[in-house]
Amino acid sequence: MILKAKDIVKYFMDPEKHQVLNQISLAVSDGELISIYGESGSGKSTLLYILATLDMDFEGDLMIKGQNVKEMSSTALSDFRNEQIGFVYQFHHLLPEFSVLQNVLLPAMKRNIKSMEQLREEALILLDEMGMKAFAERPSYKLSGGQQQRVAIARALINDPALILADEPTGNLDSKNSEMVFELLQEITNNRNKAVVVATHNSKIYANSDRSLEMIDGIIRLS
Repeated sequence: MILKAKDIVKYFMDPEKHQVLNQISLAVSDGELISIYGESGSGKSTLLYILATLDMDFEGDLMIKGQNVKEMSSTALSDFRNEQIGFVYQFHHLLPEFSVLQNVLLPAMKRNIKSMEQLREEALILLDEMGMKAFAERPSYKLSGGQQQRVAIARALINDPALILADEPTGNLDSKNSEMVFELLQEITNNRNKAVVVATHNSKIYANSDRSLEMIDGIIRLS
């Protein structure tokens, strides 16, 4: 079991107190691709940010790789997140002035446990798997949206995390690139045995995941 969330409750306090998540419980195993489907405002992105430990202001319990993340100091949690969790955003968040290779290397450089030569080799292998090795030295702002998202997936994988979380990873892409990105996420679960959780509006992702959950008004249910 990679991730276990129990009775997650989340409130937004501005402009007034409003409950966004209501008693969410979820367990995710390695090699499993789970999609969370819901309309805008349903709470799926909020849940994903909590599962990624990017938002720790919640009620309930969250265990990742057997660790209770609420018991960690902010420094320990930051290190744990960088090591064990890869995050793919809708708008990729690549640094435009950096090359493709530099963007992929950034999370690994923060850990500082491998030589630059080894990291470059691993990053190039990932880029090759994403079909992006030929663009390694190109500034990221010169890539198409689909290409940038493939680079973002490589970046999420560079530290070999146990858990990949993707928030609307195809939301800004056309149908062809959306299908390509989803196929890459499927390969991550099948070939790398990673746990992948995707928040999405994309009905094809929802229909073809190992397990699909629907979120309505902060409540999650099986499809």
